[in-house]
Amino acid sequence: MIAILTSGVALGVHVPGLLLASRLGERGAKVVVEVIERLLPDDRLRMVEASRSLFHRDFRVARAGQRLAADPAQAIDDAALVALHRRWRQLGVQRVVVFSGFWLGALGRLSALGLRVPEVTICQVDSVESPSFQRAAPSPVGTQVFRLASSASSDLPCTIPVTRRPPVRWPERGGRLLVHGGGWGMGTYRQRAADLSAAGHALDLVVHELDEAASAPAGTRAYLMDPSWHPWHDDGYPPLGHLAPGQDPRTVKFRRGTAHHSSFDLAREAIAMVSKPGGGTLLDSLWSATPLVLLEPSGQHEEHNARLWCDLGFGIRFEQWQDAGFVAEYLRPLHEALLTAGTGPARPLDMVEALCARKGSSCMR
Repeated sequence: MIAILTSGVALGVHVPGLLLASRLGERGAKVVVEVIERLLPDDRLRMVEASRSLFHRDFRVARAGQRLAADPAQAIDDAALVALHRRWRQLGVQRVVVFSGFWLGALGRLSALGLRVPEVTICQVDSVESPSFQRAAPSPVGTQVFRLASSASSDLPCTIPVTRRPPVRWPERGGRLLVHGGGWGMGTYRQRAADLSAAGHALDLVVHELDEAASAPAGTRAYLMDPSWHPWHDDGYPPLGHLAPGQDPRTVKFRRGTAHHSSFDLAREAIAMVSKPGGGTLLDSLWSATPLVLLEPSGQHEEHNARLWCDLGFGIRFEQWQDAGFVAEYLRPLHEALLTAGTGPARPLDMVEALCARKGSSCMR
């Protein structure tokens, strides 16, 4: 049994964790997903939910809050950790895969309580350490680390398959742009959507609040992320619903993928994703072979992500594409570079294959 340890404060690490769980499950592994916020006291969890709404509405506050974020593991009481460890023993958890550095503090506290911690594997989704790992407790000795992207070596050492379907060919794409602000809908994406619509581009726009759909540019297809859902509610992918023109947002029927997140299906059909450069967005870009038009990052780790994607020929800054007249064909070489990276002989190591190839792996148990 493998436990996938994520955090709900960043869908850019939570969704890759869900993807790894799905891919391992397809290989016959027994997997459980743990979201650290589920262990928090109710008052602290309400603060997290309030922060999500505030960060969505004010990007400046989000960027400042990221630098000052406290480790939630410190707010977890010992009884919750003991109950978690008891459940892991009952399930037979032999390995944990850490997607959020906040979990390292919780694992360290388990050790301090005299409780045995399963073998630890870390998955770094971003190209440098994200804020949760920068503030993390030390990793246990012998910890295995997988990196999905690396600024230090300017490459993609490892990956998690989003789908086994091949990317959509460039001539078969509908010419639309997918515009979003990551899992919490942060950044300048709504302003940029207006700029791109004015330049004549058809858009798919992901919104997060009921009142935002009404302000979407004319001709835009709006998709609403269920504003009442949080990753600590369940282990499913984020619920997403299409909002038809003039439709009451309260009547949207939300759906979610069972093998991967629904927004990835939009990415596969798009000629580019216009977004801040979160780690999960990089993964979507690779597996859909969809270029990134890069918006303002939310922190230094995302700035490193942006530089890496530009250096590899997979992305372009919004301002650069604007200077080129927002010409769609300008993006085609980026798509072709992504195709080569994802399917060529130098493609990244499949993390699922690596975990399942380990001696004594629980993938086959």
